[in-house]
Amino acid sequence: MKNGHWMTAKDVLRVNAFKWPDKIGIKDLYKAYTFKQWDERACRLANALADMGMKKGDRFAVLAYNCVEWLEIYAAAAKGGFICVPLMFRLAPVEMEYNINHSECKVFIVQGGSDPADGKEFPWIKQVDEMKKNLPTMAKYVSFAFDNPHYDGFISYEDALAKASPEEPATAVDADDPWVIMYTGGTTGKPKGVVKTHASLFAQYFIMIFDHQFNFDDCNLLVMPCCHVNSLFYSFVATWVGGTVMAYNMISFNPENLLKTFSDHKVTFTSLVPTHYIMMLALPDDVKKKYDLSTVKKLLISSAPARRDTKLGVLKMFPNSELNEAYGSTEAGIVTVLKPNEQLTKLGSCGREVLGTDLIRFYDEEGNLVTKPNEVGELYSRSPMLFEEYWKDPEKTKAAMKGEYFSAGDMGYRDEEGYIYLVDRKANMIISGGENIFPSEVENCVGGNPKVKDVAVIGVPHEKWGEQVTAVVVLHEGQTATPEEITTFCKGKIAGFKVPKNIIFIKDEEMPRSGAGKILHRMLREKYGKWADHQ
Repeated sequence: MKNGHWMTAKDVLRVNAFKWPDKIGIKDLYKAYTFKQWDERACRLANALADMGMKKGDRFAVLAYNCVEWLEIYAAAAKGGFICVPLMFRLAPVEMEYNINHSECKVFIVQGGSDPADGKEFPWIKQVDEMKKNLPTMAKYVSFAFDNPHYDGFISYEDALAKASPEEPATAVDADDPWVIMYTGGTTGKPKGVVKTHASLFAQYFIMIFDHQFNFDDCNLLVMPCCHVNSLFYSFVATWVGGTVMAYNMISFNPENLLKTFSDHKVTFTSLVPTHYIMMLALPDDVKKKYDLSTVKKLLISSAPARRDTKLGVLKMFPNSELNEAYGSTEAGIVTVLKPNEQLTKLGSCGREVLGTDLIRFYDEEGNLVTKPNEVGELYSRSPMLFEEYWKDPEKTKAAMKGEYFSAGDMGYRDEEGYIYLVDRKANMIISGGENIFPSEVENCVGGNPKVKDVAVIGVPHEKWGEQVTAVVVLHEGQTATPEEITTFCKGKIAGFKVPKNIIFIKDEEMPRSGAGKILHRMLREKYGKWADHQ
């Protein structure tokens, strides 16, 4: 019998409510709750879900833009031993249906009402109503909104909380219990459900507390979607040390509003993609000078490479802040970090192994361990942050592992000083505006057009979005098509951000292929555009 016990989020929130009952634990642009209020509301929601028939280990889905309720919902999952399945709001309905049905969710929590910023009604209630006929495992639907309207076929979130017990759920929740299943696109086939246990996530939090020096006075702003693993990584990390977590409600990114939010709410940390930083830096100087950014102490760049001029601009705009750049994945957590003092001396590198991560291994195409610097191989990492498994997919789980080491399919190398460089992200994955896009998903859609003989999808550098989805298309002999015809065909079949923004038509003999007949995406990127030299 083990006497030691790691506290999960269930326990941490209860302890914080006792130690700092009146301190703000979570907030967004419109609401704020103390640790005591947050703890009680999370207990009420967990008990309400149990009253709806949920048992430990059962899954529920969530569809919403960023708001404070996300933090209550994640906490309620921890309180009741449930598994939260966040849905990326940019997915097409058919993609959401797959994730829900694959994980056999029993309850669906959906955001309703209108956006307080502009009064526009959120689309999710109507969309979910249309999805219901395709969700056989779903037993209950719950709606929440800023002004708490009621909808036919949906239980009111606030009404459910008011009726439920405020007592701590009696369910025992241990470190090895799953907390979240996050679906990530597959390079082939359907998305994979990444199972993150409480242990894998609080390992992430402890490591980041040390590495980024999070503390009691921090206010972490979640700009990345709360359904995205980045926000899960950088939310409860503040809770663990008594800091405040703030969800940023803006649906469309507004760089000036973000600066205003930094100033008004005394934000100390946020994680952004290069696109966000570029848009802030492009603001007129007189706009930038309107806001006090002195409280921002640490910033993170993730999800895509950052240029030298971007980094210099960020450091000038936020004079009191340190800048970190990180590499990681939903499955592995944060793997490497490029430290503040290395930002300009190791441009292009994603840094070295973060605390608690074993030395990264690289394997060549024959499966041999790469031992020399500057030789490219597939990157494998080992740490306590690793995921548990792909939900209901033991074969893909096994294929991603070499013993205790995991690979997301990224190719890279280590230089003579031990710094890691990525050369091909997740076997051709595109990162546009911080969103991961797998070419195979887009290729399957474009290839469904009867005029298309073959297609390869690549990311082409884009100043604002980092990379732009580009489809290189071969038409059947005798067929003609316009770029607009191809993009129109894709709309509604895949998420809008995955629809190609650029179509290039080529002849069949111009499509580069390997000896086995496989399309060589790397050669297409070489021909049609690649990242400029970061030096």
